[in-house]
Amino acid sequence: MECIRAAKWRRPVSSDLAKEPASPLAKRALRVASLPNAAQPGRIRPVTQTTAAIQLIVFGERNRTDFEGVLRDVAAAGFPAFEAGNLFASHGENETRRLLEATGLTVCGAHFGYGDYSDPDKLKANIAYAKALGIRHMMCSGVADTKSVEGYRTSCRLFNQVGAQLQQEGITFHYHNHAWEFEDLGGVNGMEIIAQETDPALVKFNIDVYWVTFGGESPVYFIRRHAERAGYYHFKDGSRSQEGRPIFQELGRGMVDLKGAIAAAREIGKAEWIVAEQDSTQLPHLESASISRRYMKEALGV
Repeated sequence: MECIRAAKWRRPVSSDLAKEPASPLAKRALRVASLPNAAQPGRIRPVTQTTAAIQLIVFGERNRTDFEGVLRDVAAAGFPAFEAGNLFASHGENETRRLLEATGLTVCGAHFGYGDYSDPDKLKANIAYAKALGIRHMMCSGVADTKSVEGYRTSCRLFNQVGAQLQQEGITFHYHNHAWEFEDLGGVNGMEIIAQETDPALVKFNIDVYWVTFGGESPVYFIRRHAERAGYYHFKDGSRSQEGRPIFQELGRGMVDLKGAIAAAREIGKAEWIVAEQDSTQLPHLESASISRRYMKEALGV
């Protein structure tokens, strides 16, 4: 999902991983790597199945006005599944199920904002809808306050509660990162707080490799460092404007180390879902989706 504030872009670390990451959390990861259960570079672990999907955000307003056309474009581009936001905002459960049957698609996950989880009534409705459509992954974007340590800590308490609640329903809860989680909050950043104060058994990470890179981290190291929370990814590509704004591009056309990221995911044995996400495009939607799907097949083997 789109990050509305600019962050400092650092050129991605090359795929040979020769450079050591600079953040305190990344440096601690080098020590963690010596632990028995840590993911070790070069130690390939088995991946049962990797499935490609697409986030519907790239289709913009058509998600509301032409949902059937959107799903037909998803299928035509060669994606077997998709991730969406609050589907029932404009489409009922029965209509969505009909379209899934007509297109042969599945819904890999549902993406909601912090307020949808902090409001018990909204959360209850979202869980019911997810279960009705067979959705097994629910993502959260954002926290109570991105500018304070306490805002993150408050959010972590909620995430642990929601994670436990969803687990009882057979759904996995994921936190979706942007770039703001990597901003310094006085010797610590938001991503470090979330990693330290949430239970990895209850709170997984929906790792967005573009925003990790935009925030100044290596997605390869980030995936390795959070192996126990990984498995569901947003593969997004792009660069940064001279003014510091994000530029979103089809997969393979930007600066993100996508090949290194997929290699790291396979290395740790956690590559269940690779979801192509592009917040906006200048191309016709089907053309954009097809370009990203082709790159996933030819360059990433997904």
